[in-house]
Amino acid sequence: MLAVPRGLRFFHKSYVPRLLEAGGTHMVCWPSSKLVNGDVLSSSSLLVIDPDREVQELIRSALEREDRTIKAAYGKSDAEACLRTTPYDVVLAGQGTNGSDGLRLVRRVRTLQPEARIILTGDSAPAHVIEAIRARAFGYCHNPPPEGPLSDIVQQALDAASWQNDILVISARQEWITLDVRCKMEAGDRTTHFVRELESDLPLQVREDVTSAFRELLFNGIEHGGKYNPRKRVRVWIMRTPKALIVQLQDPGRGFSMNSLPHAAISNPEDSPIRHVEVRAEAGQRPGGFGILMTRNLVDELLYNERGNGVMFVKYL
Repeated sequence: MLAVPRGLRFFHKSYVPRLLEAGGTHMVCWPSSKLVNGDVLSSSSLLVIDPDREVQELIRSALEREDRTIKAAYGKSDAEACLRTTPYDVVLAGQGTNGSDGLRLVRRVRTLQPEARIILTGDSAPAHVIEAIRARAFGYCHNPPPEGPLSDIVQQALDAASWQNDILVISARQEWITLDVRCKMEAGDRTTHFVRELESDLPLQVREDVTSAFRELLFNGIEHGGKYNPRKRVRVWIMRTPKALIVQLQDPGRGFSMNSLPHAAISNPEDSPIRHVEVRAEAGQRPGGFGILMTRNLVDELLYNERGNGVMFVKYL
């Protein structure tokens, strides 16, 4: 039998980057609704609206696929002509220097093509990200658009079926944001992407630690608290001070006891470090179970409420 020190020390923080590389915070893209005859993808149509030709080229190089058609529009009139003549699955719209151009485009696209998914691009100002969420944009990417996150959010937009009210802004100041997230995995992925953008001013490793911890805890709330019930929601608070980032989540479930988590790695006996994998397989749960253990290595403080349906973490800056 394999003896492992208490607390599964082989998940020391030095190993976390490997876990992130393997599982990471990349969003899970769910099966496409565009399947034809069961195995052939129909062509997807994308419109990129931005006056900057370098940005256009970056986006095109990141998103080009054999099954995609990408059209470029360099101004308002150009974009409107495209929208009036051709249906688009996804529209990527530059937000402009003051944030208003992209928001006007969101409203115009929604008028001309209500079913199109709109992803805003622009600077990394948290206020612009918040406005994108308020405007019910599908996603937001700062410029220059990072290839991995941009590819993820575009693919998820192409695969999305019903998404318009999955993320609700309850209140939003840059230092205190409150969201309600529908208990759907797709909604969890979109929210994680928005959080990454909201904290884009942080050092890369800090941002990835925070994003990974947030995603694990949110998905736990969606899965175990909300039972994937789209009528239920997880409430999220994101608070920022000069010295710390504080995140709190409250799920709609009955809670749990930290002493009774057979499906989680944190509860594995010393002589069976992967027992939770067997438990999850027997129960038909998704692969995982490392959330609490990994989160403890990623953040500085991790607290659960007495009932077990509320969690808060602190990352010192």
